[in-house]
Amino acid sequence: MSVITGTRGETVPTVPPGTPAVDTADVSALLERGRTLSTPVMRAAVGRLASPMDTVAAYHFGWIDAEGNPTDADSGKAVRPALALLSAEAAGAVPEVGLPGAVAVELVHNFSLLHDDLMDGDEQRRHRDTVWKVFGPAQAILVGDALSALANEVLLELGTAEAGRATRRLTTANRKLIDGQAQDISYEHRDRVSVEECLEMEGNKTGALLACAVSIGAVLGGADDRTADKLEEYGYHLGLAFQAVDDLLGIWGDPDATGKQTWSDLRQRKKSLPVVAALAAGGEASERLGRLLAQDAESPDFDSFTEEDFAYRAALIEEAGGREWTAGEARRQHAIALRALDEVDMPARVRDQLIALADFVVVRKK
Repeated sequence: MSVITGTRGETVPTVPPGTPAVDTADVSALLERGRTLSTPVMRAAVGRLASPMDTVAAYHFGWIDAEGNPTDADSGKAVRPALALLSAEAAGAVPEVGLPGAVAVELVHNFSLLHDDLMDGDEQRRHRDTVWKVFGPAQAILVGDALSALANEVLLELGTAEAGRATRRLTTANRKLIDGQAQDISYEHRDRVSVEECLEMEGNKTGALLACAVSIGAVLGGADDRTADKLEEYGYHLGLAFQAVDDLLGIWGDPDATGKQTWSDLRQRKKSLPVVAALAAGGEASERLGRLLAQDAESPDFDSFTEEDFAYRAALIEEAGGREWTAGEARRQHAIALRALDEVDMPARVRDQLIALADFVVVRKK
């Protein structure tokens, strides 16, 4: 069974018993294909931006360092471009048909990262200083806005009916993503958030764009709405599984793998799934956690907190069952995602690759 390993060496299962082992070589090839095909188009799109936004965006994507020198820094997992290219193949088209969709979705994703890093105060992403820290908040906002606009431009300049359908799906996903970020921020200032509210937020913030990624290529390839909707269903639940794993990594992830601080979500007071589930569980650990987080809410910041303080809160979340419940939710959403594929007529090879990517999402460590 696949597991996530936390900072203290514990292991937590993240995929259902009997799930095939991830074919690392196959998944790596899919991700590399998405990255290789989409990067030149992304570079060309970013090149349209006025200076210095083009340079700031290039830094964010890992193409250059802060001084403008070329670099091969981590530019992300490229899951969304990989899904968009597979989506085109699911509709019987060649993968390149989905390339404008792959680029558009990745541009929207990175728009959200630029703004999220600023709003969350994150100083590190992909083992480097974030854009707002290097270039200032104004550039982070402007470049994020520009990437969102570029995404629609890349699609609409195709000038086809399919491009119009794809753009409608992308703009809807973008709006839901923003809804999710707004919900996430508002929840940080509430004492309690229900599990249902948390799942709705994460469905908006993560599920909507993954759903779009895995349908947009099919739409560009001429798929009907029913096929695109079923692919979106797969992507939406895959997004919820993805976010559940992200929530586990946000508390127990290894900083060397994630590129973020230890206990990063606790430092930001995020009402992520492990926290919400622990608070809803009842029992002594849950009550102690609730009292402690209520006291924390009275503190303007965590400057005086030690690593032990955060470790204690993480231990309470685990004792109350929040970690185990979230791992179980990742498994459940993973299973729902795979069931949606059963209702789409596609080449067996493409189905197997979509399953492999789903497995990868829930066993990743960063």
